[in-house]
Amino acid sequence: MKKHDAITDLLERGVSEVIVRSELEKRLRSGPPIKLYHGIDPTGSRLHIGHAIPLRKLRAFQELGHEVVMLIGSFTALIGDTSDKNSMRPAITQEEIEENFKTYKEQASKILDFSKVEIRYNGDWLGKLDLKDLLQLANKFTVQQMIERDMYQKRLKEGKPIGLHEFLYPLMQGYDSVAMDVDLEIGGNDQLFNMLAGRTLQRVLKDREKHVMTLQLLEGTDGRKMSKTYNNVINITDEPNEQYGKIMSIKDELIIRYFELCTDLPPEEIRELEATLKAGKNPRDLKMRLGRELVTLYHGAEAAEQAEREFISVFQKGSKPTEMPEFELTEKEIGIMDLIVELKLASSKSEARRLVEGGGVSINDEKISDREAAIQLSGEWKTIQVGKRRFAKVKKA
Repeated sequence: MKKHDAITDLLERGVSEVIVRSELEKRLRSGPPIKLYHGIDPTGSRLHIGHAIPLRKLRAFQELGHEVVMLIGSFTALIGDTSDKNSMRPAITQEEIEENFKTYKEQASKILDFSKVEIRYNGDWLGKLDLKDLLQLANKFTVQQMIERDMYQKRLKEGKPIGLHEFLYPLMQGYDSVAMDVDLEIGGNDQLFNMLAGRTLQRVLKDREKHVMTLQLLEGTDGRKMSKTYNNVINITDEPNEQYGKIMSIKDELIIRYFELCTDLPPEEIRELEATLKAGKNPRDLKMRLGRELVTLYHGAEAAEQAEREFISVFQKGSKPTEMPEFELTEKEIGIMDLIVELKLASSKSEARRLVEGGGVSINDEKISDREAAIQLSGEWKTIQVGKRRFAKVKKA
C-alpha cells in the first residue's frame, strides 16, 4: 500500500499535476528545505475560498519548514493575465493594485503565518528590463507555442481579438522564477502554461530545474466558475451566518470536493463521508458538517455553532434571525432598489432590480415585485428580506 503521510498529502490533496513528481518528492523527503512561491495579480480586494486553496497549500509547505514567497504582480497586473479563455483581461492601474493589496494580506493572514512569508513585488525586476532583455526572453519561445493554447484557439474561432501584449505575459511570469531563483511554483491549473514558461527560462538561463505544481480550481455554489459575476462566491471574510448559509446552498455533487479542497479533514475521514453519501445519507447532513468545518476555519468553533443554530432556526423552522443589522435613514420615502442597496443587501442597483423582479425581496413578509415601488419609512422598524439569507431592519431616524 502506498505510504500516505504529510508529504504525500502535500503532493496530492487538491493537486492537478506535479512536474516532475518523482524528483520533487525525492527532494522533499531527503533534501534541505526548498524555496517556493505563489504569485497573485491583485485585481480584486476580496478573497474567496477558491483563492484560499493555494494559500492553504503554501501553509502546508510552511508547516514542513520550507521557504515560502508570496509574489505580488505589481508589474504583470499592468499587462493583464492571459488565462481568461473568453476575452482579453483588462489591465489595472498601479493605484488600483496598491488599493486592492491593502486588505489582501489581512485576509490571507487567516490562513498563512506572514511572519514566515517573504513578500516580493515583480515590478522590482520586470520594470528594469529593457527592449534587448525582452527580445532575449522572447527568443526562447515560438508563436506556435503561444497560439496553440486553448484559450487563443477559442477566441480565434469566435472571431475575438488576441492582444500582442498577451504573448508577453507568460514571459514576464516566467522571468519571476529566474529573478527569485525558486525551486517550485504553485498555482491554479489554468496557469500551467505560464508556470512552464518559468521552468523553461530557469533551465535555459540558470541551468537548474524548477518544479511546477498546479492546483484544482473550485467551482462556485452553483457549479459554475466561482465568480462574483455569477453571485456564487463564498468569501473568506463573509460573516459566519452567510458562509454557513452559502455552504448549505451548494450543489450536492460538490460536497466532497469542498471537503477536500476547503477543509482540514483527513483524507480517510473524507472517504468515509463519501461512502455514507453514496449509501444514501441525506446530503443536507454532510453540508451541515461542511458548514461547521468551514466557518470554524475562518471564524472559530463558537461562531460555527452559532451559525448552525441560526440556520436551523431561520431555514428549517421558519423563524427570523435573532440578530439583524439595523439602519436608520433620514428619508421618509425611498425606492425599493435604492433601499436594498443602502442596506447593503445588494451590491448594485442592477443586482437590486434582478432581485426585485425575481421575487426575492419582501418587507415585513410582504413580497415586493415592482422595481419602482416607493417604500414609506416611519419610526417603526421594518424587516427587509432579500433572498433566503439576507435580512436587515430599517426605520426613519
